[in-house]
Amino acid sequence: MVLVLSLLQCMAVFLVLRLRGKTSEKQRADWLHRSCRMVLRRMGFSLHAASPGMDGILIVSNHLSYLDILLYGANSPCVFVAKSEVRSWPLLGLLASLGGTVFVDRTSTIGAAQAAAKIQSLLHLDINVLIFPEGTSSDGSSVLRFYPSLFEPAVRAGVPILPAAIGYSASSMLERDLCYYGDISFGPHLLQTLELPDVSGMIRFATGAKIYSNRKDAALAAHLQVVDLRSRILEAQAPGAETLAVNQRSGAEISQL
Repeated sequence: MVLVLSLLQCMAVFLVLRLRGKTSEKQRADWLHRSCRMVLRRMGFSLHAASPGMDGILIVSNHLSYLDILLYGANSPCVFVAKSEVRSWPLLGLLASLGGTVFVDRTSTIGAAQAAAKIQSLLHLDINVLIFPEGTSSDGSSVLRFYPSLFEPAVRAGVPILPAAIGYSASSMLERDLCYYGDISFGPHLLQTLELPDVSGMIRFATGAKIYSNRKDAALAAHLQVVDLRSRILEAQAPGAETLAVNQRSGAEISQL
């Protein structure tokens, strides 16, 4: 109920913005940022992450759950690129849509080209764009291969690419059980997650962003860095458990909602 009421409030705020005039891509990203922060706070989730530190870059991350959008959105304003199926997620799909998410229909060549053009235009507006180049979410046991085509807009725009990794923890559940992947049903998984008292997320960014001249090199290099960032998150797990020991991070490295 708290989640539903919070999302309805976010949508009411968006409606007020629309009544005042047409909302720009940046305004949508800022609205989504504020909305995600409020939703996470009311859900009792904690977030540990540094700022990407730049604007107009392509952020590249592994993908574990629908919660990834909430956490990255809460961390800093950005526009997401997601598969078209995300539109159908109850409430969260509408939140993503209103936030300006670029939806990609992987079965349509024309749709993919239109999405790439949209991403490139957002980058030219100095808006951060976040992609999950694995193309699907996983159980976190490995980082799946990256699709190079998703890197093409950043290569063409000549903007930096910044790798990042995300991870989760809860005292009574393994990280893989917090992940949303495969044939897991959305509703029951969400309800189970909401019942947990101490869900925590961690985001780690690479030390620097880089411009690439071709998408294959970009995908390979970003994948290696995301794998390394994920390994650092996993190394923070408590001994003998598959949960993240986020309390061992220094205040210089993290900020908490």
